Amino acid sequence: MNTLQVGDKAPLFSLLNQNNETVQLADYIGTKRVLVYFYPKAMTPGCTVQAQGLRDSKAKLADLNTVVFGISPDEVKRLDKFCVRDELNFSLLSDVDHKVADDFGVWGLKKFMGREYDGIHRLSFLIGLDGNIEHVFNKFKTKNHHEVVIDIIDKL
Repeated sequence: MNTLQVGDKAPLFSLLNQNNETVQLADYIGTKRVLVYFYPKAMTPGCTVQAQGLRDSKAKLADLNTVVFGISPDEVKRLDKFCVRDELNFSLLSDVDHKVADDFGVWGLKKFMGREYDGIHRLSFLIGLDGNIEHVFNKFKTKNHHEVVIDIIDKL
């Protein structure tokens, strides 16, 4: 895994969201900061808590000129169910072939209960107005991810 670092150019991506609409990172460069958070699987406990925290922080993030995109290898249909079930107010993006996860360096070997497999590592990236990575979030708990993000953006 070769994870992107602060100062790296964010890879431009184009993915389908929960409404089967194309979302392109290029549309936000120069106008908003973008928080791209990678999560393993929609509607699982940790991913739900993380998404709910971001949902409840949308107004504060908007005040900080920041838009949120959650990316997972889930199909669009599952993302739609997740958004409806948890009343999520931001886009979840489908990266079924994990190309974007590879580009950001978050797809790799994982271990769980003695089993090894390839999957998404839970990391988040704050992309600045210039399209470069401003911050990499790799030390947080799902329940306070939103607080850590807001704290860092407030300091930038």
